[in-house]
Amino acid sequence: MLSLEEQNRLRAQYRRRHPEWRPATEVYAGLVRAHLRPESVLLDLGCGRGGLVEQLGHPLARIVGIDPDLTSLREHRLSLPRAQAFSHHLPLPANSIDLAFSSWVLEHLPTPRADFGEIARVLRPGGTFVFLTPNKGHPLALLNRLLGRVARLQGWLVARLYGRATADTFPTWYRANSVADLKQLATETGLRLIHAETVADPTYLAFTPALFRLMQQVEERIPARRHLHLVGVLQK
Repeated sequence: MLSLEEQNRLRAQYRRRHPEWRPATEVYAGLVRAHLRPESVLLDLGCGRGGLVEQLGHPLARIVGIDPDLTSLREHRLSLPRAQAFSHHLPLPANSIDLAFSSWVLEHLPTPRADFGEIARVLRPGGTFVFLTPNKGHPLALLNRLLGRVARLQGWLVARLYGRATADTFPTWYRANSVADLKQLATETGLRLIHAETVADPTYLAFTPALFRLMQQVEERIPARRHLHLVGVLQK
Protein backbone atom coordinates (compact mmCIF):
# COMPACT_ATOMS: atom_id res chain seq x y z
CA MET A 1 0.00 0.00 0.00
CA LEU A 2 1.23 3.51 -0.83
CA SER A 3 0.98 5.61 2.35
CA LEU A 4 0.28 9.32 2.20
CA GLU A 5 3.56 9.97 4.00
CA GLU A 6 5.51 8.06 1.37
CA GLN A 7 3.60 9.70 -1.47
CA ASN A 8 4.37 13.15 -0.04
CA ARG A 9 8.05 12.22 0.30
CA LEU A 10 8.18 11.24 -3.36
CA ARG A 11 6.30 14.39 -4.35
CA ALA A 12 8.92 16.48 -2.53
CA GLN A 13 11.61 14.59 -4.42
CA TYR A 14 9.88 15.28 -7.74
CA ARG A 15 9.41 18.94 -6.83
CA ARG A 16 13.14 19.35 -6.33
CA ARG A 17 13.55 18.43 -10.00
CA HIS A 18 10.60 20.60 -11.03
CA PRO A 19 10.45 23.58 -8.61
CA GLU A 20 7.38 25.09 -10.33
CA TRP A 21 5.33 21.92 -9.89
CA ARG A 22 2.46 21.59 -7.41
CA PRO A 23 0.39 18.46 -6.76
CA ALA A 24 -3.04 18.49 -8.35
CA THR A 25 -4.67 18.49 -4.91
CA GLU A 26 -2.91 21.78 -4.11
CA VAL A 27 -3.98 23.31 -7.43
CA TYR A 28 -7.55 22.16 -6.80
CA ALA A 29 -7.62 23.52 -3.24
CA GLY A 30 -6.22 26.83 -4.45
CA LEU A 31 -8.97 27.19 -7.05
CA VAL A 32 -11.67 26.41 -4.48
CA ARG A 33 -10.27 29.03 -2.10
CA ALA A 34 -9.96 31.57 -4.93
CA HIS A 35 -13.73 31.35 -5.54
CA LEU A 36 -14.75 31.10 -1.89
CA ARG A 37 -16.46 34.09 -0.23
CA PRO A 38 -17.53 34.41 3.42
CA GLU A 39 -21.20 34.37 2.43
CA SER A 40 -20.89 31.48 -0.05
CA VAL A 41 -23.12 28.42 0.15
CA LEU A 42 -20.98 25.40 -0.73
CA LEU A 43 -21.74 22.01 -2.24
CA ASP A 44 -19.17 19.27 -1.60
CA LEU A 45 -20.09 16.80 -4.33
CA GLY A 46 -18.91 13.30 -3.46
CA CYS A 47 -18.01 14.47 0.03
CA GLY A 48 -17.07 11.05 1.42
CA ARG A 49 -15.91 11.25 5.01
CA GLY A 50 -14.28 14.67 4.76
CA GLY A 51 -11.34 16.02 2.77
CA LEU A 52 -10.82 19.55 1.51
CA VAL A 53 -13.95 20.83 3.27
CA GLU A 54 -12.19 20.16 6.59
CA GLN A 55 -9.46 22.65 5.67
CA LEU A 56 -11.61 25.57 4.54
CA GLY A 57 -12.76 26.88 7.92
CA HIS A 58 -16.11 27.81 6.37
CA PRO A 59 -19.29 27.86 8.51
CA LEU A 60 -20.67 24.33 8.48
CA ALA A 61 -24.25 25.57 8.18
CA ARG A 62 -23.31 26.99 4.76
CA ILE A 63 -21.93 23.68 3.41
CA VAL A 64 -23.93 20.79 1.99
CA GLY A 65 -22.34 17.37 1.49
CA ILE A 66 -23.69 14.96 -1.12
CA ASP A 67 -22.52 11.38 -1.58
CA PRO A 68 -24.19 8.16 -2.79
CA ASP A 69 -22.45 6.11 -0.07
CA LEU A 70 -24.48 6.14 3.15
CA THR A 71 -21.67 4.69 5.27
CA SER A 72 -19.33 7.52 4.29
CA LEU A 73 -21.99 10.09 5.13
CA ARG A 74 -22.56 8.54 8.54
CA GLU A 75 -18.81 8.55 9.21
CA HIS A 76 -18.24 12.13 8.02
CA ARG A 77 -15.83 13.93 10.32
CA LEU A 78 -17.78 17.21 10.30
CA SER A 79 -21.32 17.94 11.46
CA LEU A 80 -22.50 19.54 8.25
CA PRO A 81 -25.83 19.12 6.42
CA ARG A 82 -25.52 16.14 4.10
CA ALA A 83 -27.65 13.79 2.05
CA GLN A 84 -27.35 10.51 0.20
CA ALA A 85 -27.80 11.20 -3.51
CA PHE A 86 -26.17 11.01 -6.92
CA SER A 87 -25.11 14.12 -8.81
CA HIS A 88 -27.65 13.53 -11.59
CA HIS A 89 -30.49 14.07 -9.08
CA LEU A 90 -29.49 16.61 -6.42
CA PRO A 91 -31.99 17.16 -3.58
CA LEU A 92 -31.38 20.92 -3.63
CA PRO A 93 -33.39 23.94 -4.82
CA ALA A 94 -32.49 25.68 -8.04
CA ASN A 95 -30.11 28.65 -7.78
CA SER A 96 -29.10 27.76 -4.21
CA ILE A 97 -25.33 27.11 -4.45
CA ASP A 98 -22.52 29.62 -4.93
CA LEU A 99 -19.59 27.22 -5.14
CA ALA A 100 -19.65 23.48 -5.87
CA PHE A 101 -16.53 21.32 -5.92
CA SER A 102 -15.63 17.68 -6.44
CA SER A 103 -12.52 15.51 -6.56
CA TRP A 104 -12.35 12.08 -8.19
CA VAL A 105 -16.03 12.15 -9.20
CA LEU A 106 -16.31 13.06 -12.91
CA GLU A 107 -14.62 9.86 -14.07
CA HIS A 108 -17.44 7.84 -12.48
CA LEU A 109 -20.33 9.49 -14.38
CA PRO A 110 -21.89 7.21 -17.01
CA THR A 111 -24.20 9.96 -18.32
CA PRO A 112 -22.42 13.21 -17.39
CA ARG A 113 -24.79 15.50 -19.28
CA ALA A 114 -27.45 14.79 -16.66
CA ASP A 115 -25.00 15.49 -13.83
CA PHE A 116 -23.74 18.72 -15.36
CA GLY A 117 -27.33 19.78 -15.96
CA GLU A 118 -28.10 19.28 -12.27
CA ILE A 119 -24.98 21.17 -11.21
CA ALA A 120 -26.01 24.04 -13.50
CA ARG A 121 -29.53 23.97 -12.06
CA VAL A 122 -28.44 24.32 -8.43
CA LEU A 123 -25.74 26.93 -9.08
CA ARG A 124 -26.69 30.56 -8.77
CA PRO A 125 -25.93 32.80 -11.78
CA GLY A 126 -22.19 33.44 -11.66
CA GLY A 127 -21.71 30.39 -9.42
CA THR A 128 -18.74 28.11 -10.02
CA PHE A 129 -17.93 24.40 -10.04
CA VAL A 130 -14.31 23.39 -9.34
CA PHE A 131 -13.21 19.86 -10.20
CA LEU A 132 -10.25 17.50 -9.98
CA THR A 133 -10.36 14.34 -12.08
CA PRO A 134 -8.08 12.01 -14.05
CA ASN A 135 -7.18 13.08 -17.57
CA LYS A 136 -8.43 10.41 -19.96
CA GLY A 137 -5.56 11.17 -22.35
CA HIS A 138 -2.95 9.90 -19.88
CA PRO A 139 -1.54 6.39 -20.54
CA LEU A 140 -2.80 5.14 -17.18
CA ALA A 141 -6.33 6.28 -17.95
CA LEU A 142 -6.13 4.61 -21.33
CA LEU A 143 -5.03 1.41 -19.62
CA ASN A 144 -7.78 1.69 -17.04
CA ARG A 145 -10.37 2.20 -19.76
CA LEU A 146 -9.25 -1.13 -21.23
CA LEU A 147 -9.09 -3.02 -17.94
CA GLY A 148 -11.22 -1.03 -15.53
CA ARG A 149 -14.51 -2.54 -16.69
CA VAL A 150 -13.49 -5.61 -14.75
CA ALA A 151 -14.66 -4.45 -11.33
CA ARG A 152 -12.69 -7.09 -9.44
CA LEU A 153 -9.41 -6.00 -11.02
CA GLN A 154 -10.12 -2.32 -10.45
CA GLY A 155 -11.10 -2.92 -6.83
CA TRP A 156 -7.93 -4.91 -6.23
CA LEU A 157 -5.80 -2.14 -7.72
CA VAL A 158 -7.38 0.59 -5.58
CA ALA A 159 -7.09 -1.55 -2.45
CA ARG A 160 -3.43 -2.36 -3.20
CA LEU A 161 -2.42 1.25 -3.86
CA TYR A 162 -4.42 3.17 -1.28
CA GLY A 163 -5.76 0.68 1.24
CA ARG A 164 -9.39 1.42 0.35
CA ALA A 165 -12.12 -1.19 0.50
CA THR A 166 -13.56 -2.35 -2.80
CA ALA A 167 -16.96 -1.13 -1.58
CA ASP A 168 -15.60 2.44 -1.63
CA THR A 169 -14.92 2.31 -5.37
CA PHE A 170 -17.24 2.93 -8.33
CA PRO A 171 -16.90 2.00 -12.03
CA THR A 172 -15.00 4.48 -14.20
CA TRP A 173 -16.32 5.74 -17.54
CA TYR A 174 -14.10 8.76 -18.47
CA ARG A 175 -16.90 10.59 -20.28
CA ALA A 176 -16.15 14.00 -18.71
CA ASN A 177 -12.38 13.75 -18.57
CA SER A 178 -10.90 15.87 -21.32
CA VAL A 179 -11.01 19.56 -22.13
CA ALA A 180 -13.03 18.78 -25.25
CA ASP A 181 -15.54 16.71 -23.26
CA LEU A 182 -15.90 19.44 -20.66
CA LYS A 183 -16.39 22.20 -23.22
CA GLN A 184 -19.09 20.17 -24.96
CA LEU A 185 -20.87 19.33 -21.69
CA ALA A 186 -20.67 22.95 -20.58
CA THR A 187 -22.19 24.17 -23.84
CA GLU A 188 -25.04 21.67 -23.55
CA THR A 189 -25.91 22.56 -19.94
CA GLY A 190 -25.54 26.34 -19.68
CA LEU A 191 -22.05 26.41 -18.18
CA ARG A 192 -18.71 27.84 -19.36
CA LEU A 193 -15.29 26.26 -18.93
CA ILE A 194 -13.29 29.24 -17.65
CA HIS A 195 -10.16 27.40 -16.53
CA ALA A 196 -8.54 24.01 -17.19
CA GLU A 197 -5.05 22.70 -16.60
CA THR A 198 -3.32 19.35 -16.52
CA VAL A 199 -0.97 18.35 -13.69
CA ALA A 200 1.68 15.64 -13.75
CA ASP A 201 2.07 13.26 -10.82
CA PRO A 202 4.64 10.43 -10.96
CA THR A 203 3.71 9.25 -7.45
CA TYR A 204 0.34 7.81 -8.45
CA LEU A 205 1.66 4.26 -8.86
CA ALA A 206 4.91 4.71 -6.96
CA PHE A 207 4.67 1.79 -4.57
CA THR A 208 8.15 0.66 -5.68
CA PRO A 209 11.21 2.80 -6.57
CA ALA A 210 11.25 1.30 -10.07
CA LEU A 211 7.65 2.31 -10.71
CA PHE A 212 8.35 5.82 -9.43
CA ARG A 213 11.24 6.14 -11.89
CA LEU A 214 9.07 4.77 -14.70
CA MET A 215 6.27 7.20 -13.91
CA GLN A 216 8.72 10.11 -13.84
CA GLN A 217 9.88 9.19 -17.32
CA VAL A 218 6.31 8.90 -18.56
CA GLU A 219 5.24 12.29 -17.15
CA GLU A 220 8.38 14.02 -18.44
CA ARG A 221 8.09 12.65 -21.97
CA ILE A 222 4.39 12.89 -22.78
CA PRO A 223 2.85 16.22 -23.93
CA ALA A 224 1.59 18.43 -21.12
CA ARG A 225 -1.99 18.08 -22.41
CA ARG A 226 -1.80 14.37 -21.49
CA HIS A 227 -0.55 14.77 -17.90
CA LEU A 228 -2.26 12.64 -15.29
CA HIS A 229 -4.70 15.03 -13.59
CA LEU A 230 -7.19 17.54 -14.96
CA VAL A 231 -8.20 20.49 -12.76
CA GLY A 232 -10.54 23.29 -13.72
CA VAL A 233 -13.46 25.62 -13.15
CA LEU A 234 -16.88 25.79 -14.78
CA GLN A 235 -19.11 28.83 -14.30
CA LYS A 236 -22.82 29.38 -14.74
